[in-house]
Amino acid sequence: MRRPFAVSVLIAVVLTLVALTPDLALAQPLPEPPNGLQPLPPPPPAAIKPYTPVPITLPAVFNDPGFIAFRKNLGDIAQHKDRAALAKLIVNKGFFWLQDKDLADPSKPGIDNLAKAIDLDSKDGTGWEIVAALAVEQTASEWPQHKGLICAPAPPGLDLQAVNTLLHATETDFLEWGYPVENGVEVRAEAKPNAPVIDKLGLYLVRVLPDSAPPDASGAPSFLHVALANGKSGYVLATAVSPTTTDHMCYTKDASGWRIAGYIGGNQP
Repeated sequence: MRRPFAVSVLIAVVLTLVALTPDLALAQPLPEPPNGLQPLPPPPPAAIKPYTPVPITLPAVFNDPGFIAFRKNLGDIAQHKDRAALAKLIVNKGFFWLQDKDLADPSKPGIDNLAKAIDLDSKDGTGWEIVAALAVEQTASEWPQHKGLICAPAPPGLDLQAVNTLLHATETDFLEWGYPVENGVEVRAEAKPNAPVIDKLGLYLVRVLPDSAPPDASGAPSFLHVALANGKSGYVLATAVSPTTTDHMCYTKDASGWRIAGYIGGNQP
């Protein structure tokens, strides 16, 4: 299971983008306004228009038996919110917390750095929810620049030049795009489970529009408003589309087994 697409995603290091050319338009924070003025609002979203679909390959499941057992243990720890047990699963030295730079404090234990990155001690339990979600994440892949470092979730396979072309053609940002978790995701005319099906998503990037509503308090399923390649739009279940940009937990294997080696993304410092 992976966390649903979120329109307001914190900018994390994206493993799929390490080879992209510099002009790929990743979202950047607005500069601080002078003299205490309020910052300008973000520009309006680009108009919906037809685009050439960019095919994706779904991330592969990481089937290492030891890693599967490790994730099961991690899930049990998350269920019991056992901080001491979690600490034992983290590397003794060298834990990293990466955003635009390494934010980990090398003078502190890995558990303290991880706790700060994901707000593990928050009263609402969101930090432990992150650990639980990552514990059941079945996909993972090696970080290309760091042999032996496995990060989850794994990114989809993409033609990076095609992504560049898509962003320029649509005047959009990479954070606006997601991908279906399976082939044939149903697109509905309205944000309702019983609304007519007007299309189905293939295995390609899909633009998620900024007016996608968060889940309401009634327990009804949440939908995303998506722009289709034919220039029309529709609604898909929020759980059916994964974000292209998300946080990652990274792991390494030593003589004693798998360990948590670092975190990519997380809270703003």
